[in-house]
Amino acid sequence: MALLTFALGGSVVHAQSAAAVAPASAGSAGASQSGVTQQSIGYWLDRLHQASRNRAYVGTFVFSNGTEIASSKIWHVCDGRQQFERIEALTGAPRITMRRNDEVAIFLPAQKLVHKDRREALRQFPDLLRAPNRRIEAFYTARVVGTERVAGLEATVVDFVAGDGLRFGYRIWSEQRTGLMLKMQTRNPQGRVLEQVAFTELLLDAPVRMEQLARQFEQTSGYRVVHPVQRPSTAQEQGWRLRSEVPGFQAMGLHLRQDTQAAPMAQWIFSDGLASVSLFIETFNPQRHTREAVLAEGATHSVSRRVAEHWVTAMGEVPPETLLLHIQALERMR
Repeated sequence: MALLTFALGGSVVHAQSAAAVAPASAGSAGASQSGVTQQSIGYWLDRLHQASRNRAYVGTFVFSNGTEIASSKIWHVCDGRQQFERIEALTGAPRITMRRNDEVAIFLPAQKLVHKDRREALRQFPDLLRAPNRRIEAFYTARVVGTERVAGLEATVVDFVAGDGLRFGYRIWSEQRTGLMLKMQTRNPQGRVLEQVAFTELLLDAPVRMEQLARQFEQTSGYRVVHPVQRPSTAQEQGWRLRSEVPGFQAMGLHLRQDTQAAPMAQWIFSDGLASVSLFIETFNPQRHTREAVLAEGATHSVSRRVAEHWVTAMGEVPPETLLLHIQALERMR
C-alpha cells in the first residue's frame, strides 16, 4: 500500500502465454450449476464499475499482500451525480481518506495534516477497476468459475485471465444482486495470489447521509492543508516519446509534480484498462541515484534505471518485465 500512495511507482522479454488460473475452491458451485452464463470481460467490467458508482453501503474490508495486512472501514454514497466516500484505517497510524468525486483529502490526525489531491493518485477498494475500454478484450478474457459467499452475500466468481505475460490476472467476486465487487485477488501467471482485498462485513443500501460526508470533507479546521504542486503537461512538451508501444498499454496523461524543493518530477501514466504503469522521470542526481534496482511489494513492482541524463522509475501492478519494456522504449527527443 505504501508504494501506491505516491502514484497516488535489461533485455526485452517476449510475452509468454499465461498459465490457467486455478479453479475456485472445492466448496464453490460450478458456473453451470449457478445458472450464470459466460459473458465478455467488457460486460463484467461495466457491471462492476456501475455497481461501485451507484450504490450506498457501509463495510469493513481487509487488504493483504503477503507482508502487510491492513483493514479499513468504508462509507460510500452516490446520488447519481456526486459520490462521497469516507475510508478510515483501522490498523496502523490513524488515517481517514475522504473522497468527493475525483477530489481526495487524506486526514492524518496525529500530524494534524490534510493532503489534498486528485483521484488518479489513489486506488481504493471496491473501485479498483477502471471503466472498460474497447481494446481490453484483446488482452484479457473472462471466465465464470463458480459461486461463493463473501461477507454473508452470494457472489459470482469470475477469473480475468491475462492473455500474455505482460500483465497479471485477477479473480473477482461480484455480488449477485448488485454486481458490487466483494473481493479481488491479483494473481501471477502461475495462479499464485500476490494481493487480496475483501469485505469482511458489508451493509448494502445503507442509510449513508451525503450531507454528513460533505461536511466531514470540508472540516479542516485545526489541520494544515497541503496541496501537491503539479500541473498538466505532455510527453512532447517534456521532450520524451516511446519508440514502440508496450502491447496493450496506452498513454493516459503526463503531469509534473514538485512536492519538495527538488526539481519537478514528471509522472507519465499508461494503462491497459485494468493494470497501470507510471514512469517517474527526474534529472539524474549521482548523490541520490546510486543504484539501479528492481523492487517488489505484493503485486506492485518498481524498476529504476538511468536514461540519458535522467533517472526513471517505472512502477505498477505488473510484472517487472513490463516495466523494463516501458523504460527500454523511452527515448529522449532533445
